[in-house]
Amino acid sequence: MKRLLAALALITATTTAAASHRGLVHVTITDLDTGRTLPLTDFRGRSYVAGEPGDRYAVTLHNTSGERVLAVVSVDGVNVVTGQTAGAQQSGYVLGPYERAEIRGWRKNLSEVAEFYFTELPDSYAARTGRPDDVGVIGVAVFRERVRYIPPPVPVSPPIAREDARRDRSTRYGARPEAPAAQAGSAAPSAKSADGYDDLAEQEIGTGHGERRYDPIGTTTFERASSRPAQVVAIWYDTYEALVDRGIIRAPRWRPGREPDPFPIGFVRDPY
Repeated sequence: MKRLLAALALITATTTAAASHRGLVHVTITDLDTGRTLPLTDFRGRSYVAGEPGDRYAVTLHNTSGERVLAVVSVDGVNVVTGQTAGAQQSGYVLGPYERAEIRGWRKNLSEVAEFYFTELPDSYAARTGRPDDVGVIGVAVFRERVRYIPPPVPVSPPIAREDARRDRSTRYGARPEAPAAQAGSAAPSAKSADGYDDLAEQEIGTGHGERRYDPIGTTTFERASSRPAQVVAIWYDTYEALVDRGIIRAPRWRPGREPDPFPIGFVRDPY
């Protein structure tokens, strides 16, 4: 069942690299210290990104459509706006047509967020609030906005002149007036309303509740076109080493195409 709910509208947008997920909203993970978009690795139907403990990051959203959309964002199974255990029907961020924005932290109020940063699992916000089971995944559920049909105005007949009205009454005196024909009109349309494998290795890192930063937003209303999201994006993450151990990322050889030589130089070089 569709609901009219309050949502958060981003006041400012930032420019970043194009996202890798195609759909209504492109989603990428941005390293806030370097400005670099972290590369995604696709493995068995999932997308993975490697993070390093201590690094700050943002979930970057880019609305590629010409309509407003609602993006409900979760990190480690927690809604980044409300702090609730995440559900797709909860509040999120409203993006205008073609708008791009960085979600940089847990929303504390309309002016501040607590920054996202990769950290050891016990220090993650989800673990510290007693919800460690879903640490290691970032999710975005995208909803289209319901567009209500507004019927055109009914044309109004010109008023009948007084003399014509008297003549009409005299000729039809005593007769029952005919009911005007019903005007046909269009009613507003009725509302219509990843799978993967289980990693055997334990998750090494999560997302911490970092320092507060100024990040103002406003509020708006948004009516979903459907109770089901039009798009769902999930990005799993862990340390580079953990992803290599699981076989998700292939570790590069020491020097591709060449075996290491213990004595690459025959004699001692002069210092520069």
